[in-house]
Amino acid sequence: MKIFSKKVLAAVALPVLMTACAANDAKQEEPMKAVTAQDLQHHNWNLVQIDGNPIQIEEQSEAPRLEIGEKMTANGNAGCNNFFGQGELKDGQFRIEKMGMTMKMCPGAAMDIERTVSQTLSDWSEITVTQNGLELKGQAHTLTFELKDWVN
Repeated sequence: MKIFSKKVLAAVALPVLMTACAANDAKQEEPMKAVTAQDLQHHNWNLVQIDGNPIQIEEQSEAPRLEIGEKMTANGNAGCNNFFGQGELKDGQFRIEKMGMTMKMCPGAAMDIERTVSQTLSDWSEITVTQNGLELKGQAHTLTFELKDWVN
């Protein structure tokens, strides 16, 4: 009887142990990594989506972009006007502190995009960086950027 119960126990325990090991291996393959300044510096991203919707660029408008340079200096275009400031990272969030901006008026959709981009970049937003992009999830909007590095 003891031999039979040990075999049954082994037969039941083995699949449970195998499942636990497989789940642990899956977690190790894709660790959650905090975004660092090195992940952002010396990169250029073009805005491709706002809140999951592709952006529409009018002919006379410039595509919104974000560039992070040495020591986290930030600049780019918000859809109409150029901006600049100091990028900051804190607890998985990003913002551009004391963002300055040119002040020209642009037609319709460009100004709507501009308001969304400048608000999201100025406020603390959750940041995610992938091999090909960057996502900023703010209180009101989510901006999705595609990596478009420049040649130095």
